[in-house]
Amino acid sequence: MLRNEVISFCLVANVEHIPIRRGRPPSARSREAALATTVELLAEGGYGRLTTAAVAKRAGVSTATLYRHWESKDALVTDAVSGLVAEIRIPDHGDVRRDLLSLMHDAVRLYTTSAAAPALRGVTTEMAHNAELRDTIRERFLAARRTALREVLERGIARGELVGAIDYELALDLLGGPLFYRFLITGGPIDEALAEGVVDVVMARWAAPSEGGGRRRSK
Repeated sequence: MLRNEVISFCLVANVEHIPIRRGRPPSARSREAALATTVELLAEGGYGRLTTAAVAKRAGVSTATLYRHWESKDALVTDAVSGLVAEIRIPDHGDVRRDLLSLMHDAVRLYTTSAAAPALRGVTTEMAHNAELRDTIRERFLAARRTALREVLERGIARGELVGAIDYELALDLLGGPLFYRFLITGGPIDEALAEGVVDVVMARWAAPSEGGGRRRSK
């Protein structure tokens, strides 16, 4: 079962169309339409091909309206990416391996079936040159997932399932790195087998010894 603990800021699982709430003032509706359109265009062509004119045309707003809300394309894109956030629930099955697998399976779905994934890929190359955008991705996406994974590891230590001398940064890199690397670099499969393999590597390295001297096995 899931605890009621919630860490904010994970990419929304499905943002094919960010809902535009009816009954809101025209300026708010225009803003939401522009943000949703920006996400769509990032997914279709990446940051380099996105223009404010294209956003305005598809969103059905004027470029003047865009510039009333955002002073530049960078500001618009950063706001749109920041909007691809929801809540990530931290599982607590009473077993560290099951909890890690739950979060890893969520990540697999994010990278493979989420409409947000192409938008994330669309801004990645720009992150090397755009500090504001880079910080947004780190703070709103990467940091949130690492916080959730770290809490699961800390619970595992408290329950005696993991050794206390964990290198947290290395463990978190091992849990997040392979999926992100395949997503952005190799294009290799991001699937349940990868998620389980990554968790097994972490457990093999930091599982607490059992009474018989071997590694403790999770449920």
